[in-house]
Amino acid sequence: MRYAIMVEKTANNYLAYAPGLPDFIATGHTLEETEREIREAITFHIEGMIEHELPIPQPTSIVKFIEIAA
Repeated sequence: MRYAIMVEKTANNYLAYAPGLPDFIATGHTLEETEREIREAITFHIEGMIEHELPIPQPTSIVKFIEIAA
């Protein structure tokens, strides 16, 4: 499956979350570390859902960028 993730720069690190999979985040000191951490978090989350026979949410997020004259 392919889930969209959002990555935000904070004062001290990066924070990532997946809009289609609520209730968890991942952080890291670099973009690469943060991506690795959110990938592991999503995998662990989905494995837990499978183990508990819960339905796996299908990806529903659409990512688009728009340009605004500033």
